[in-house]
Amino acid sequence: MSDVEEKSVACEVVTHSTEETIACGRTVGGLLEEGDVLVLTGDLGAGKTQFTKGIAAALGVVDDVCSPTFNIQMVYEGERMPLYHFDLYRLDGADELEDTGLFDALDGDGACVIEWGEQFLDQLGDDLVRVTITRLDDEVAPGEEPPRRVAFAACGNRAARLVRTLADDIS
Repeated sequence: MSDVEEKSVACEVVTHSTEETIACGRTVGGLLEEGDVLVLTGDLGAGKTQFTKGIAAALGVVDDVCSPTFNIQMVYEGERMPLYHFDLYRLDGADELEDTGLFDALDGDGACVIEWGEQFLDQLGDDLVRVTITRLDDEVAPGEEPPRRVAFAACGNRAARLVRTLADDIS
């Protein structure tokens, strides 16, 4: 398969509760290897941190996972490998990335989950999975918890293998 075909791999799943969003993350976390990078995109409250909690659980992290909005980076030691969790929401430009520890983590011994990283894709390397989480508010009555669409798009060969395996697991 050519690089172009490898890079066009995508899939999606709809979760209907917080527990299902966490379970989706757990499925992804079970497939991660050292050096894997996931860039999470979604509005505030979309479920990015819940998804990350599932990833952390699959990696054997026992600590409580929360959004690192004010810390920018949290490192969670897991039984399988560390999880480097970033929230780049507060950054204004790529020049601010150097002080976050991101580049060390990208070359590190664990997996990276980067919330709000879509504005820095050029700096994150050529092999990553873009994860877009969308609240489907129009599908429920006002005040009810909406389902979420979790869409995965591969950029790079390792990411394509990961997304292809994920697509097989969730189908």
